[in-house]
Amino acid sequence: MFCRTIVLLVGLGVASWAQEAKPATPAAPAPPAKKELVGSETCAGCHEDISTGFKKNAHAFLETNKKRGWEGKACEACHGPGSVHAETNLADDIRSPKQMRASAIDQMCLSCHKNQATHVGRLQGSHSRNGIACTSCHNMHKSGEESSSYQFKKASGINKNCASCHNDVWASFQKPNRHRLPEGAMSCTGCHNPHASFLNKNMRLAQANEPGCFSCHANKRGPFVYDHAPVRNEPCSACHEPHGSVNPKMLTRATVAPLCLECHSNLRSPSAAGTVGSVPPAIHDLRNPRYQNCTICHQKVHGSHVNRALLR
Repeated sequence: MFCRTIVLLVGLGVASWAQEAKPATPAAPAPPAKKELVGSETCAGCHEDISTGFKKNAHAFLETNKKRGWEGKACEACHGPGSVHAETNLADDIRSPKQMRASAIDQMCLSCHKNQATHVGRLQGSHSRNGIACTSCHNMHKSGEESSSYQFKKASGINKNCASCHNDVWASFQKPNRHRLPEGAMSCTGCHNPHASFLNKNMRLAQANEPGCFSCHANKRGPFVYDHAPVRNEPCSACHEPHGSVNPKMLTRATVAPLCLECHSNLRSPSAAGTVGSVPPAIHDLRNPRYQNCTICHQKVHGSHVNRALLR
């Protein structure tokens, strides 16, 4: 009986010690503070330089535009409610494009820029597929010559922005025969739509469904009574280098004859002799210099209304 009492007392002591040693259940974490709009004046308290520059930016119209619903709260139109960020000053408590993926940035911008004339509402071009966000080209805060609204108003500003990534293409425009982009007479966006296009390389269309080259070179578009097949079926780049060339008229070959012979030869099929064309006729002896410049006689190489041989 005495032994059983001792065992019982010892058991009660162990149970009491185990109960005291058991860790307390942690309290449930407090719910995160609700983010609310605080207005642009609150943002300007810390970001005075950004706020000053933003007043000269095109997006500053949100501060006074009642239809958009962001009157006096333009900063939070992109960065989200700033009440928590204003209290903590932590970058994680505000929406920042520097910490967002390109697709998320595009979605944020498209919340306002939808179905516009530049096809910005259909970001399906190579820029979008390669993760180039809207903010890679457009600056929302800077003013003056560094702002997007100023930079993209001039051809020189557009070309400078495109050349910052496309260095190889810009180098082509330093060749002797080229389009006049370095002089600022035209811009990259005259031929390319940076947001989207139905064609490769984001090429623009002319007259709704034709290659963009015809926007300037309308006299080459036809329709002609006697067509030159490449003009009807191939892009202009079949014969011309669109960005720049060391050859006259931006041709892909140094002289005209080799270019014509890529299609026009007296062979029925391509051979290993180096002649790749097989479109007749090729009735001239090209060893004679008088026949080595095809366009001396065949002047209307794009098409003619009066001569099947494109002589005039």
